[in-house]
Parts: sequence; C-alpha cells; structure tokens
Amino acid sequence: MPIEQRGVDTVPEEERTSGPRDLVSILLGSNLCLGVIVFGWLPPSFGLGLWPSVTAIVTGTLIGIAFTAPLALVSLRTATNLSTSSGAQFGVRGRLVGSVVGLLLSLGYTALTLWIGGDVMVGVLSRLTGLPDTGPTRAAMYGVLAACTVVGAVFGYRLLLRMSKLLSVAMIVLLAVGVLAYAGDFTTAAPPGTDYLLGSFWPTWVLAAVAAGLSGPVAFITLLGDYTRYISPRRHSSRKVFRATCAGLLAGLLIPQLFGTYTALAARAGTDYAGPLVDAAPYWYLLPLLAAAAGGSVGNAGLMLYSMGLDLDAIVPRATRTTATLVAAAVATAFVFVGSFEWNAQAAMTSFVLLLTALGTPWAVITLIGYVRCQGRYDADALQVFNRRSVGGAYWYRGGWNVAATVSWAAGALVGLLAVSTPVYEGPLLALTGGVDCSFVLSGLAGAVLYSLLTAWTAPAAVLAPAAADPEGAAPGSAAV
Repeated sequence: MPIEQRGVDTVPEEERTSGPRDLVSILLGSNLCLGVIVFGWLPPSFGLGLWPSVTAIVTGTLIGIAFTAPLALVSLRTATNLSTSSGAQFGVRGRLVGSVVGLLLSLGYTALTLWIGGDVMVGVLSRLTGLPDTGPTRAAMYGVLAACTVVGAVFGYRLLLRMSKLLSVAMIVLLAVGVLAYAGDFTTAAPPGTDYLLGSFWPTWVLAAVAAGLSGPVAFITLLGDYTRYISPRRHSSRKVFRATCAGLLAGLLIPQLFGTYTALAARAGTDYAGPLVDAAPYWYLLPLLAAAAGGSVGNAGLMLYSMGLDLDAIVPRATRTTATLVAAAVATAFVFVGSFEWNAQAAMTSFVLLLTALGTPWAVITLIGYVRCQGRYDADALQVFNRRSVGGAYWYRGGWNVAATVSWAAGALVGLLAVSTPVYEGPLLALTGGVDCSFVLSGLAGAVLYSLLTAWTAPAAVLAPAAADPEGAAPGSAAV
C-alpha cells in the first residue's frame, strides 16, 4: 500500500471512494481503546456510583453528538479537512484558529492514549513475566507504541481505515470477554475513599457529563472532516452521512466509556485506573487485556496523529504531510513522558478536556453557522489560497482574516475559560452559575451571539462553485441535518 501523499489540498472526485459504512467503521474501530475507555473511569473517580455515572456519560454524549455530527457535512462539501474548510468563515489565514485547536485536541488525546495504553501494557507484562514496572520500562513502552502509531499515521487514511475495520470486530470481542472477566468483583457503589469531587451531587454530575460524556464528541470537532472528505456527495446523500456519523460516534464512544465505568467500579479504581484495572484482572484475561491495550492504542493514536499531521501541514504549507506527522509524533511522545511522570492522571485529563472544550466549542459553532448560511455551497478552490501561498479569492476578507469570526471565537473562548471548573483551576464566572461548570454552553452561546450580531447585515462570502448534487435531492445543508 503506497504512502498517502495528499495533505489538506482538495481531494479529487475520483479519489472520494469511501462511503457511510466506512465512516461508521473508522469512528467505531478507532475509539475502542483504553484512551477512550479511561474516560468512563472519571465519573466513579469523582465519587459517583453506577447509575449517576451512566446517566452522566450518556447525557453528555448525546448532547455532544447533536452538536458535533453536523460538522461532518462541511468536508463532505469542501473535499478538504475541517480546519481548512473553516476558512470560509474565518478567512483563508484565519482558519489557522481551527488548525491550532485541532492540533491541540489531537495532541492531547494522542498523548493520553499512549500514556494509558503503555501503563496497562507494562502492568500486564509485569504480572505475566515479572518485568519491572519502573519509569524506564514505561518510557520504553511509550516509545514502542509511538513508533507503531507513526507507521499507520504516515501511510494514511486507507491503512487506518483497514485497521479500524479489523479493530471494530476484535475489540468488541475483547471487551465482551472483559465484562465476564470483571463480573465477580463488580459493584454499583463508588470506589472506596472517593467523595463528590465538587462537594455535592449535581455539580459533580454535571462535571462528569461534560468531562466524560460531552468531551468525547467534542474531540472530533476538527477530525470528522479527515474522513468525510473522502466521501463523494454525488454518490452519498448528506442525510446518510449524517446518520452514519451519529451511529459511529454513539457506538464508538458509549461502548468503551461504559466499559470503563464498569471496570472502574469492579476494580475499585479511585485515584488511578491503569494499576487497579490490571490488578483486578483474572490471570486468564491478561493476554486479551494486553492485546486490547496494544491494538486499540495504535489504532486510536494513529488516527489522532494522522489528524495532527494534517493540521500541522495546514499551519506550515511548505511541510509535507509525512514530515508534519513525524514532527507531531515526536511532540506527542514528549507530552506522554511529561504526563506520566509529572501529572496526576485524573486532574490532567479533566483539566485538559474542559479547557479545550471551552476553546473549541465557539469555533465549531461559528463554522456551523457559516455552513447553514451558505447552504453547504463552498468555493473549494478559494479555500486553498493559503496553501498555495497566494492571495485573493472569495474568502480573503481582510488580509486573509475575517475579523468578525476571529473576534467572536476569541470572546467565546474567553467566556468559556472564565466559566470552567477543573481540579486545578476555577473560573470567576462560577460564582454566577452556582459552582456548576457551564463553560460549554456559555462559550458556544457567546461565540454564536456575537458572530451573529457582527455579521447580521453581511451577506455570506461569494461562492464561485455550484453545490454538488445530492443523491436524495436534498438541498445542501438543509433538512439533512
């Protein structure tokens, strides 16, 4: 299989050979990993029992999917990734906002996946072979996982799609066996020694819904376009792609996260997940657990690293996708080492997802408003002006920046950061929300309202290319979402 040469340039129609089923496979297979499973541990670690944990995860996930899934339709129309597509609203240079947000999201989730996967693998090998569970051993395991991840990310979309199809079957089997393995120790009570993280039930439940449930779909606000740009709107309707996105995100996030909650309660995992997970596993499940940790981590981190390469390629057009991917891999691996040896897992994860949700939500809202306004009609050639290191086009605005969109994003992000509640930082706006983290709602609302006001009397940017035909006859960007 040849290495993918395409970066964030427009994918030609003849190369757009994927379909909605491929989208489901990649969203399901890539998420069945410990890097996603570990988010199911967060609610019990916050002091919640089984049903509060389940309701928080399900509620947050459903809200997140309703907000995130329509973004898949943008790249279906533009044939490039989402950060580049956002140039229609932010300007061909202003779309760097989306590239930076996407880079940070992918960087964090790649590091988290390698971190948790490596810790579990070392723990399992320690029980099986007596391998010492030390800092150098873990560092070596992180390096091995990172090297394997680079292979998939460099070869690109086609190899990652094949891996996801295989993992979607293999990981479901391994997780199903895991349910039986931990059944004897399962309890519905929160782990011993854990109190409500925020002092009372409802603030803690809302935190769990955002940090564990909502954060899953929000992680894909810049990633979905990496896959849907390979789907042709001439052969597959917006409605089918939207449904496939919802199905893939729903199954791909709830299955591993609920497994994480189940195993966290069974293993009495309070302040740490990887160690108790390995210690509570029966001896016969150690090899399946090792396989799940290795395969799932490579599959998930490979897709995240692939997206990082695309975002870095978009920021530095002179770099090739392969070079950008290798640089991104080195940075992500460095973050793994820092996270493993310097940070508390619970605090680091919670703070990371909440802060990036506050930064990413207003960007996604503005991009969606633009999609609705232009009815899914984009000038694909004009979106590539920055990549060609030229000027002009329908999305040039002022020097390549749409000031209204950029200011609206910055204001929304600031409001979100002021309203966030994390284990290491609490924003001053929490006094107005009763201590409940409303950063997701407030950041999105502030960005949307300001952008709508600033552009109320401005017509959408001129579109030079006609919309692609929809197989079911639905108008682009209409009732399909």
